[in-house]
Formats: sequence, C-alpha cells, structure tokens
Amino acid sequence: MDRPFYPAKILEILPTLLPYLSVTFGILAGTMAVGLTLGFFLARARLSKRRWQRKTAGFIINAFRCTPSIVMLFVIFYGLPTLFWALFEIDINDWAKSFYVITALGLLFSASAAEIMRSSYLAVPAGQREAALTSGLTEAQAFTRILLPQAFVVSIPNLGNSFIALLKEGSLAFTIGLIDVMGKGNLFVSINFGAYALETYTALAIIYWVLTIAFERIFKQLEKNFSKGRKTV
Repeated sequence: MDRPFYPAKILEILPTLLPYLSVTFGILAGTMAVGLTLGFFLARARLSKRRWQRKTAGFIINAFRCTPSIVMLFVIFYGLPTLFWALFEIDINDWAKSFYVITALGLLFSASAAEIMRSSYLAVPAGQREAALTSGLTEAQAFTRILLPQAFVVSIPNLGNSFIALLKEGSLAFTIGLIDVMGKGNLFVSINFGAYALETYTALAIIYWVLTIAFERIFKQLEKNFSKGRKTV
C-alpha cells in the first residue's frame, strides 16, 4: 500500500539538508577555479597561430564535451590513483573525495569555459586591439585594459548558464561517497528505508530551484552593471 504524501515533512527535512550546502558550494568554487584556469589555456591554444596547438586544444575540448559527467567522475576516481601509483609510486586512495569531484568536473567545465572565452574574445572588434596598440599600450596592457573587460561582458550570460549547470552536476558527488546536500538527502532516504523519499527529493528540488533563481538574478545584475555605458546593437 502506498504511503500518503506529507507536505509538512518537507519543512522538517530542509533544516537537515541546508548545512551540507557548504560542501556543495565548496565543490562549485573549486570546479570553477580549475575549469576557468584550464579553459584559459585551452582557449589561448585555440586562438594560437600554430596549427598543432589549435588541433590539440580542439581535440581535448571535443573529448571532454563528449564525455558524460558520471563517466568522467568514475574514470578520475578509479583511474587517477592507478596512474599516480604507476608513474610516481604515490598512493592517493586516501585523498579527499572532493579532490576527485573537483578534478573531474573541472576538466569537463574547462571545455565549455574555453569555448566561452574564445567566442567572447572573438566578439570584440579587432579594431579595439589595433587602436590600443596605436595609442602606445603594450600587448599585455591592451588585453587586460581594453579587450578583457569587453570580452568579460560578452561572456557573462554563458558563464552564468555554465555556473548553474555546474551547480546541478555537483549533485553527482554522492555517487563516490561525498556527502553534499544531495548526498545527505539520499542518506536520509536510505536510513529511513525509503520512507519520506518523495518529501526528501521535493525538499532538494526546492533548494536547487531557489539557488538557480538566485544565481540567475545575480548574473543578470552583473551583466547589467558591467554593461553600463556599453553600446548594444
């Protein structure tokens, strides 16, 4: 016989889940840091005049983009310790599970970040760089003072979408035993032998809905603030 749905139980479950958001945000921040760093170098290679760099970066980006998140997570979780031991004889099996999650998702995110950076850079008119160099700025100064701010504004919407996607993909962390907000929800259901599963996952959905809406508004506000004074076509 099916058990009735108790909406009031959602309010009881939410306080037990919220403290684990710190783990979720930690994974998100680490993944963004790794992904943006690697993405920068991939984007730079994709824009290189050297054909082999463009081809290599393009291959890496395509390989990462074609790999499901759960597959990459398991490959890193089970494969990285084997690789470290084979190459350096270092045992990393007892390293924090967050390391594997951040590494896996960071690699995947680097592919999207690279394409966002590349397309945003190309969206800035070439005349901007030439004008900056003509005015006496160096290549580095032209990039950091003129090109980068404009490219950043262009990239905000896509970065926001990728950020929100990462927030949800981080829920896969529980599959290797890392207890974040999603893992805590699954643990709660298991401890109760499947009882209150619907209420638990509804509570999780509410948390992710609220976070998604909040981050959407934050990125829209960022875009609005940084776009001040910028002409739109």
